[in-house]
Amino acid sequence: MPTLRRLVPAIAAAALLAAAGCASEPVAPPPQPSYAGPARQLITVIADSPTATSATLTAWDRDGSRWTAAIGPLRADIGAQGVGPASETANRSPAGIWSLTEAFGIAADNGTRLPYRRVTQSDWWVSDVRSPYYNTHYTCAPGTCPFDESAGEDLGAAGPAYDHAVVIDYNRAPVVPGAGSAYFLHVGDGSATAGCVAVPGSDLDRLMRWLDPERGPVIDIAVRQAFTG
Repeated sequence: MPTLRRLVPAIAAAALLAAAGCASEPVAPPPQPSYAGPARQLITVIADSPTATSATLTAWDRDGSRWTAAIGPLRADIGAQGVGPASETANRSPAGIWSLTEAFGIAADNGTRLPYRRVTQSDWWVSDVRSPYYNTHYTCAPGTCPFDESAGEDLGAAGPAYDHAVVIDYNRAPVVPGAGSAYFLHVGDGSATAGCVAVPGSDLDRLMRWLDPERGPVIDIAVRQAFTG
């Protein structure tokens, strides 16, 4: 979803950095998860309506059949068009449950246990629907890439939003051209995204240090009514 996110470098860096260091606003208590899959770590991102541009984010640990809140609830920013079916032409956060298997950032590793890639301006996330590399990471110097660079994100040039980020594994296995690309949990500035989930930098650091790949973490993005049944 590069169209809206490409605006990030144009936002005042001072405002982004201030947001990165602040704590989230208090939010209402989250509903208890109904997730019954194999994951033992779960992040819920619950919007009050399908068109809401913010949501309640909570990180949960499971012990047996019991879920306990480990971090949050926190305020998170989500897609400018809310939550629901995602695509390359919609600024919407993808509803569903997706694994969290890797992380990246312009800044140094913040202590996450996820595999971490430090990115430069030769690191891209491909959003060219005609490319065989669609919705994957690719390394190439600007001007030399084997895809339409205007339909991709230069991760290292994105500014503080990508100081740290976790990849949301939407549309990755299998990859469906046009179904949407480049969905991340990243540093927020308090405004809606093109489909990503964004929180202040200090909150993201806590979440990334908490995530444990041995516990199979997933993220559940949903509207409250559907989440609670």
